[in-house]
Amino acid sequence: MSTLALLSEFYTDKLASVLQHQANARLVSQYDANNTYQYVINREEVQLSWLAKAIADGGGTVPDTAPAPQTPKGKDARVLFEEDVRAAQAFLDRWRPRVEALDHARHRAMLRVILGETREQQRFFEQALAGRTDLLGRRTSAGDPARGEVLPARWIE
Repeated sequence: MSTLALLSEFYTDKLASVLQHQANARLVSQYDANNTYQYVINREEVQLSWLAKAIADGGGTVPDTAPAPQTPKGKDARVLFEEDVRAAQAFLDRWRPRVEALDHARHRAMLRVILGETREQQRFFEQALAGRTDLLGRRTSAGDPARGEVLPARWIE
C-alpha cells in the first residue's frame, strides 16, 4: 500500500472517530464530561488538518466521506464512555503495526503523535468512567464539580 493510500485510510478512520465523538457530545450534558468531549474533538480536528496537509503534499485529495456515526445506545454517559474506550483501543490496535511499518519517517512520526493523543483520549474516557471530574485540570475552588448542563447544540438562533 502506498503512503498516500495509508494516509487517506487513516484520515477516514480518524474522521469517523471525530463524527462519533461529536454525536456522543450532543448527548452528554454534564459540564465536565462534555468539556472533555470538546477537548477531544478539538484535538482530533487538528489531527485531521495535519493529515489533510500530508495528503495534499503527496498529491492526493482528502476523502470526503466517512462512515456515519453509530447511533448511541441511549443517553447514559457511562455507556458512551465505555464505547469510546473500546473504540480508541480498536483504533490503536488497528493502526500501531501499520504506522510502525511505514517507511516515510516524517509521516510515521506524525501518525505516532496522533496515536499517542488517541491513547491520552482513551485515558480521559477511562477516568470519566471512574467518576473523575477533573479530567482537564483541577478547580481552584473547594473541588466542587461544575453545576448545570450544556446545551446539545452550539448555537441557538
